[in-house]
Amino acid sequence: MKRKLIAAIGVAGMMVGIAACGSDGGTGGDKAGGDAKELTVWLTVDAQNNWPDLVKAADDAVIAKHPGIKIKHEYYGWPDKNAKLDAVLATDKAPDVVEMGNTEMLGYMVKGAFAEVDPAAFDQSDAWLDGLKDSVQYEGKTYGVPYYAGGRVGTWRKDIAAEVGVKAAPKTYAELTAALDKIQAKKGDKFSAWYQPSPDWYAAMSFVYDAGGSIAKKDGDQWKANLSSPESLKGLNEYKSIIDKYMHGDKTKDEADRPVVYGQGKSAIIFSAAWEGGTAALPKNDKVGKLADKIESFVMPGPSGKPLPVFLGGSDLAIPVKSKAQGVAAEWINAFTGAKGQKGLLAKGNLPNNRTDLATLKADPKTVVPATAAESNWFVPMAPGWGQVEKAQTLKTMLQEIGTGKKSVEAAAKDADAAIDKVINTK
Repeated sequence: MKRKLIAAIGVAGMMVGIAACGSDGGTGGDKAGGDAKELTVWLTVDAQNNWPDLVKAADDAVIAKHPGIKIKHEYYGWPDKNAKLDAVLATDKAPDVVEMGNTEMLGYMVKGAFAEVDPAAFDQSDAWLDGLKDSVQYEGKTYGVPYYAGGRVGTWRKDIAAEVGVKAAPKTYAELTAALDKIQAKKGDKFSAWYQPSPDWYAAMSFVYDAGGSIAKKDGDQWKANLSSPESLKGLNEYKSIIDKYMHGDKTKDEADRPVVYGQGKSAIIFSAAWEGGTAALPKNDKVGKLADKIESFVMPGPSGKPLPVFLGGSDLAIPVKSKAQGVAAEWINAFTGAKGQKGLLAKGNLPNNRTDLATLKADPKTVVPATAAESNWFVPMAPGWGQVEKAQTLKTMLQEIGTGKKSVEAAAKDADAAIDKVINTK
């Protein structure tokens, strides 16, 4: 599913008065009871457009328990949601539930914008997917509930693979590179056997984590950049080899137009968010003709011999610390994201927030690929200054320098580490 995950930055202005409000610590509340007369829920347009029935089911469950309560919904697009949230959090009219992209959570947790919750109060919290669980926790406390997940898969052109005698999607890294070598040799240097934009740090860091490296590591109570470690450099060098051999597009461009490029028939393989292959096959993008019948998704194998770990994107639900209905807000969240809610989200084509439901998707041939890919995942460092790292586009800069040959892998990683270390521990 297409979604926009934006780093949480620039939230200092929203914090006027929050520190003085305090938190009940969890699902207590309203702020302490269940006598709230009104509940305001902010969600993105994904819910409004694609599963309004699930929203209504959660409403009905809460209303049944609290007769007469009024539930108001507001829906926002990803680009404008946070600006509106920042403005309202500086007032006494905060919503009671707000949807956040999982990479947006950290900046708000650092600033104390969300109320602490008790994971035990929410269905299947002991099985939350690691990447989503990490996104709602800061300094040992939990400030949100995972909603649903989005993973990354490989997508390839079956017809192009068949031209070079390859009949099945690769299951090992050796099979992958062998197929790519044959395709690249046949198609020539104006074709990208693997269209992999250099600055795509979600893809690049998958290679880093596959090699045992990381963006940063925590040492005591401080975070330290780790891109120059031998393991991280191994992953970055492998990423560079992919770009050097198989990426013949513009190496300065990011991944924003990847579905369009893929739809134009200029590449055999992409490694991307699961929805991108389908977007490439939409009539407005499909210049190949019946592209949907010619593509197939697969679990991207990594050099380590295991599936390439993927960045696990997704959404979380949080309760602003200024909410006057924290208890009922938690009840609504559990009704929406709990066992029944997850079944509804699965039926709409989403990945669940927990391993138990993920196992059911693995048993279905239609969903086994994204479900299997999501099992091996990584997430950004939950460091107080991570939002500043993203805002500065430090990883994108490093990868563009590597991809274009402006700097060696070692030099680019060293410079990136230095830039990260300057801000990663800054609140």
